[in-house]
Amino acid sequence: MNAILVAGTTSDAGKSVVTAGLCRWLARQGVRVAPFKAQNMSLNSTVTPGGAEIGRAQAMQAAACGVEPTADMNPVLLKPGAGGSQVVIDGRAVGEVDALGYGAMRERMRAASLAGLARLRERYDVVVCEGAGSPAEINLRAGDIANMGLARAADLPVVVVGDIDRGGVFASMFGTLALLEEEDQALVAGFVVNKFRGDRSLLEPGLEMLRNLTGRPVLGVLPWLDGLWLDVEDSLAFGVDRGPMTPPLARTLRVAVVRLPRISNFTDIDALAVEPGVDVRFVTSAEEAADADLVVLPGSRATVRDLAWVRERGIDRVLADRPVLGICGGYQMLAESIRDEVESEAGSVPGLGLLPTMVEFAEEKKLGRPVGRAYGQRVEAYEIHHGRVSVHGGEPFLDGCRRGRAWGTTWHGALENDGFRRAFLTEVARAAGRDFVVAPDTDFAAARAERLDALGDLVAEHVDTGAVWRLLGRGAPKGMPFIPPGAPGAS
Repeated sequence: MNAILVAGTTSDAGKSVVTAGLCRWLARQGVRVAPFKAQNMSLNSTVTPGGAEIGRAQAMQAAACGVEPTADMNPVLLKPGAGGSQVVIDGRAVGEVDALGYGAMRERMRAASLAGLARLRERYDVVVCEGAGSPAEINLRAGDIANMGLARAADLPVVVVGDIDRGGVFASMFGTLALLEEEDQALVAGFVVNKFRGDRSLLEPGLEMLRNLTGRPVLGVLPWLDGLWLDVEDSLAFGVDRGPMTPPLARTLRVAVVRLPRISNFTDIDALAVEPGVDVRFVTSAEEAADADLVVLPGSRATVRDLAWVRERGIDRVLADRPVLGICGGYQMLAESIRDEVESEAGSVPGLGLLPTMVEFAEEKKLGRPVGRAYGQRVEAYEIHHGRVSVHGGEPFLDGCRRGRAWGTTWHGALENDGFRRAFLTEVARAAGRDFVVAPDTDFAAARAERLDALGDLVAEHVDTGAVWRLLGRGAPKGMPFIPPGAPGAS
């Protein structure tokens, strides 16, 4: 045994951060550890050094482990769109599927997931696996490859995480277990309560009752932690106030991020939030963006459809009057024209016309880890896009261009480069006429590392780590009671 599965009672229960915390704690013990998520549904993705596309959360967890991310850490990635999902297997897009088409690809996905996990278990001392959604989605159990289907196939002990901040955590934990069939229940070894605010002693009667009812212990109660700002993947976590990343200053730079209906890679914005005095907020209307010193048009899974939404909301009029940064899909929207026969099949549509560019979508997705320079600073980034942009004017800006108070690039993660970010914000403040001076020494990588360390500390201080070691060494305990009613046998 050298692997464990972190499942959750719901989406956004905290599986990603608990997995990252376990990874960080184990890495600090000198364990060679890797993260794994068999199937991920997310529009936040990144490109590995090997050129594979995987979920951002798994890249964040790899950073917690102190290792480079690989395709094996997220063998199946589903990127939902308007009518279905793009399927990425072993880091490469293989097609678009709807709910019915998904079933036809299930065995291929299952094989890729099990093979990826097997390779990780050969290379690392421990693999910490993250589930998807809830293991008690009984209508989906027969085809499950991410939760109990994975646990059964790979003989993984399972810990179930519940979010007490949403309420009903004891009912959701008991109910999750009670809806699993007997063979699945035999692998569920305990629970973790997440996002608790208050005195743990007040929880003790409930913890004891849950143990008596289920025959399984609560292995930890993790307190609420403000300001994490880690790479989220779940739409429920998107836009939620995660607390200030830095203290506010008297002189601020106001950044409005347009919350597109099909927004992707909104984690690009986290690097702006690390800067003291930069106020980042998500907006969905022209009124909310009207006082911004910088409006960011982020990535989109449906550029043409989201562009229409921008126009419907009147946000296009604000963009014409304010400094604006377009990233990937947002950059494509700033073009003079867009021809899309691939994503939306809309043909030719007019762009916002703020940049001297033309966009044409290609069938093949472009993945890369480009390196360049801007404002005299080295920039490392990654790119994931179908749109091909041709530039016929303006000033060079990374791989894109700038004209007036509009900037555009296909590169994600560029703002994580400290020198470039400072130079860019200085230029934005000048263009906006703001008396704002960027801090000279903000280190985004260090800020992220501090937050990963905070997760490792949470695990070390609030989880029964001895029990975790036993699960990793021996698997789920034998003889745990079955909790009725259970569920019908899965195929």
